[in-house]
Amino acid sequence: MADYNTLVSEIVSRVMAEMQGTAKEADMLVPVGVSNRHIHLTQEHVETLFGKGYQLTPFKDLSQPGQYACKEQLTIIGPSLRPIEGVRVLGPTRKASQVEISRTDSYVLKVKPPVRESGDIAGSAPITIIGPKGVVTLKEGCIIANRHIHMSLDDAAKFGVKDGDYVDVNVEGERRTTFYDVQIRANAAFRLEMHIDTDDANAAGIGNGFKVKMVK
Repeated sequence: MADYNTLVSEIVSRVMAEMQGTAKEADMLVPVGVSNRHIHLTQEHVETLFGKGYQLTPFKDLSQPGQYACKEQLTIIGPSLRPIEGVRVLGPTRKASQVEISRTDSYVLKVKPPVRESGDIAGSAPITIIGPKGVVTLKEGCIIANRHIHMSLDDAAKFGVKDGDYVDVNVEGERRTTFYDVQIRANAAFRLEMHIDTDDANAAGIGNGFKVKMVK
């Protein structure tokens, strides 16, 4: 009887440990947000493209607090003279205008954008933005956004990382892969989400809400 009770106790302990391990692993997963091509504008460029005094029209809140997609869409064009239409503007307005595209888009436009953190546009590719009331040509401002994970400071503590760190991310599924050099962007106002562009999402066969595992 003692042996039976010992065996049951061992089985229960093992099952509980496995369940706790599974729960811990689930806590360490990061939801994915797929970012399509988009545009950030200064208020000056908003008025150049849409008219004097024009204000962007919020359409849908994004995952990060205070960020939103606008109803406004514009056309971008590069040296190929093959336009890409219907590029969504994101709000609110910024101190510098910026266009974020994928590598595939760059082939269509024939521009050579660097892979950068959003906002780091010094020396980046030129691009022209066409609106209903005007045209803006950026001498620099076209980038491919680097892979990054937004997280709160509490999440950063839980994951054992800090703002500016770089990690790897494992993706399970039919097209199992690993994303390397994913930047951590930690801020009290951020919500946990990994941002990748459409090229990365399609290559890995994943979409919005898919859960990936961060590897330090």
